[in-house]
Amino acid sequence: MVKGKLGIGTVLDGFRIDKLTHAGGMAHLWSVTREADGAGFLMKTPVVYEGEDPAAIVSFEMEQMIMPHLKGPHAPRHIANGDFATQPYIVMEQLPGDTLLPQLQSLPLGVDKVAALGAAVADALVSLHGQGVVHLDVKPSNIMFRSSGEAVLIDYGLAHHRDLPDLMQAEFRLPYGTAPYMAPEQVLGIRHDPRSDIFALGALMYFFATGTRPFGDPRTLAGLKRRLWRDPAPPRKLNPALPPWFQEIVLRCLEVKASRRYPTAAQLAHDLRHPEQVMLTARSGKREKDGFFAVLRRKGEPEMSLIDRPPRRAEASDAPIVLVAVNLDDMTPELAGKLRTTALRILERAPQARLAVLNVQKLNRIALDQTLDAEGNNKHVQRLAALKDWARPLRIEDAQVTYHVLEAVDPADAILDYARLNNVDHIVMGARASSAMRKLLGSVSAKVAAEAPCSVTVTRNRAHAKT
Repeated sequence: MVKGKLGIGTVLDGFRIDKLTHAGGMAHLWSVTREADGAGFLMKTPVVYEGEDPAAIVSFEMEQMIMPHLKGPHAPRHIANGDFATQPYIVMEQLPGDTLLPQLQSLPLGVDKVAALGAAVADALVSLHGQGVVHLDVKPSNIMFRSSGEAVLIDYGLAHHRDLPDLMQAEFRLPYGTAPYMAPEQVLGIRHDPRSDIFALGALMYFFATGTRPFGDPRTLAGLKRRLWRDPAPPRKLNPALPPWFQEIVLRCLEVKASRRYPTAAQLAHDLRHPEQVMLTARSGKREKDGFFAVLRRKGEPEMSLIDRPPRRAEASDAPIVLVAVNLDDMTPELAGKLRTTALRILERAPQARLAVLNVQKLNRIALDQTLDAEGNNKHVQRLAALKDWARPLRIEDAQVTYHVLEAVDPADAILDYARLNNVDHIVMGARASSAMRKLLGSVSAKVAAEAPCSVTVTRNRAHAKT
């Protein structure tokens, strides 16, 4: 370990320290410049003075292990690590702007802003969970935004990576996290369930929409454990202006049993972006906390009985979002049946899957489009009804399926945009019949298959199998 303290002008492995930007209890952040090319970065160094909490060192080791494995726009780009034998550090890209922490001075925020913020953070969780990482410390001070709009999660000192040793779990018995946002299973020492991050995001959205933390800010283990049996006040009791769909989403995120929460962050993001399609349950109408006897019953249960066995790891293969693109203008009964059969096969393999049934109403490039047909019926409403008719033989629960009619000049682009925005895992669509127009302009299914960010299954009639 290097002797003496770091300061302005210190050079470590070619990085010159220019400024101390933050002095925290577990780590310091420095603005640094790489002398070789003048590029600016952020350097993180642990607090390693005599008498400091050893968890600060272990969590820093965890972050050094995890950060080089992270990819994509939702985590800071990793540049370099420093050896503990000389001087431990992490150098990463320096993101402009601030975290969400200053937003606490303006709470409560409007529901539309909270929903948009929540959806963006859920997108970041989709990326992390897909890489096998559970963050375990989702809170305002660990969330930033790029200028392009993507949420970025920072500080991976408490995170769990499915393919790396979990030093925090191996070396400490007490749970580590930020008290207002810790999930019940995290309080009990379970660190590898991605739905813990969904709980934390639910607590954050509750706080941002009401100005009140759902479980307060407990300072003892006994206080933390209250969330295993004591539910928070319904958000609409604190802020009556909140709509039922928002309370439904947030209280589902805050369920004690992880199996009753959203199975994936992608499904949470989808509901936040399509509130009109949220299936309301008794959660949405709650006005008070659960009664005395309900709380007493939960308090009498063994703690670990509240936790799913076995808890899920950081993967979402059993709960995908499946997009079925239904072309109502060129759909034979045979092709409609094949689309249903394909969708059912996917649902049988993934019982927690979410089905998004979508139709694109093609717009004219030049001529004005009419919203009513010749009989005076609204075309959009008619197409929604037709999509529900298509899905009815599937006999799936209403909460598992949503319906969407998009209007676009290019149907393929509309399908692709929806898939990217809503973290779709699988697209199912039918191939259009052979025609001179198809040969001239190309196939919608071919473009989607070529450019989609996910798996694509294209079904077709036998008669068109060779077209």
